[in-house]
Amino acid sequence: MKKMYKSILLLTLMVFSAINLNAQSKDIQAVSAAVDKLTKVIVDPDRAVLESIASDALSYGHSAGKVQNKAEFIDDLLNGPFDFSSVEPSNQTISISGKTAIVRHTFVAKATNAGVPTDIKIGIMMVWRKEGSAWKLYARQAFRL
Repeated sequence: MKKMYKSILLLTLMVFSAINLNAQSKDIQAVSAAVDKLTKVIVDPDRAVLESIASDALSYGHSAGKVQNKAEFIDDLLNGPFDFSSVEPSNQTISISGKTAIVRHTFVAKATNAGVPTDIKIGIMMVWRKEGSAWKLYARQAFRL
């Protein structure tokens, strides 16, 4: 009888682990898709997309130390001096705990800054938070490599 209880307990633990891994895998895919959406909207800024992807509590830090809230971040992408022609994240990792995801990657981009061509290669750490059913960018900090 003890063996049967142990077997049932082990099977139950395996099922719950599989369910948890499947849910986390779906969340990782959703966060990855949100990062891809952010990458695309940095190159081709669209107010509605930016509004939908950024948390109202956004803290967006640049590698030079400037920190912006949601409105400043959106305005800067739409009207600021930087115009991105390409953005390629590499070495991306995503870790999730509950409704919070941490994304790290290297941000490689081509842009112009006030019309002057520039190449960018910086490190990025982002915090995404699940708000309702959507993953929203909650915090981002860039750093020099």
